[in-house]
Amino acid sequence: MTAADGPNDAPAVRVPPRMANSGVSFWRRWHRWIAFPAALFLAWASATGALVAGTEFFGEEEALRERTRDLVSPVTVSAAPAAFGDPVHRAMVAVAERQPGASIDRIVLQFKGEQPTVTVFTGRPTGGEDRRFVVEANTGRVLEEGSYADKPLLYRLHSGEAFGDGGLVFAMGWGLALLALTVSGMLIWWGIRRRDATGVRRFFW
Repeated sequence: MTAADGPNDAPAVRVPPRMANSGVSFWRRWHRWIAFPAALFLAWASATGALVAGTEFFGEEEALRERTRDLVSPVTVSAAPAAFGDPVHRAMVAVAERQPGASIDRIVLQFKGEQPTVTVFTGRPTGGEDRRFVVEANTGRVLEEGSYADKPLLYRLHSGEAFGDGGLVFAMGWGLALLALTVSGMLIWWGIRRRDATGVRRFFW
């Protein structure tokens, strides 16, 4: 202490050698640069992911799966062809009345539950998805009709596919950015940890 120093002067803050480590400084700098774009990507992925999860949780398809999960299907692999052929035929007749000459992309049979259904997905004459018909398997009555896409828009937004191949490449990029953010953060944490601490304080300080 010099004569100019007062008795209440706080001592200078001593920077531990580990904080001045060049490796930690390097990762701090890169972590800081990665953090901003990664935060934007994380906000997009988390928001669209929450919406996807909510759609799955509250959607009609999930409700149907929950209602029929523990039921036993009346149709087995040894059933007569009419057991699955007749419902499909009735569905084809019903769809042909609504959309004559439509091409069929795929058919989904739901045998379990009180109301078995046949879902018919049709395509456009020039290619691509068009309409979705849900038909009651036993009567051939159309229960629901609407447009369909192979993947819903919300799912394609979450994956980046809604923006084309570039969106998928971008999605892979933001995934790698988030991974880099995590790795650099862990390296910084490891570099500034308290080496002289014991117990749980070795990891939480």
